[in-house]
Amino acid sequence: MTAWGLGNHDLVDASTEQLTHKQVQRARTGRTLTLKMMQKVTRALNIAIWYRLKKDERETYFEYFHKHVFNYAKNHDPEFQDPNPALMDAVNKRGGKILERGEPS
Repeated sequence: MTAWGLGNHDLVDASTEQLTHKQVQRARTGRTLTLKMMQKVTRALNIAIWYRLKKDERETYFEYFHKHVFNYAKNHDPEFQDPNPALMDAVNKRGGKILERGEPS
């Protein structure tokens, strides 16, 4: 989240589920979450990032799974290299502004 320039409110605002600031804060501080909560936070992260991408960037965006976001998740690979660094830089250069709230496909 920090690398993408996202705050707690960005995830809560983007979430289509009932996600609270308190739940996001627990995830950010490294508290161990249940599988369902990890998945909920990860979905909100993907949606928040999606809103900040241009249409052509959305085609190359790699959606994260909970095993990529949480280091204690089952099947977490510590050798995983983030495939989105160019998109991350582009979003940060634009100031992390929401471009379009279209439906993720």
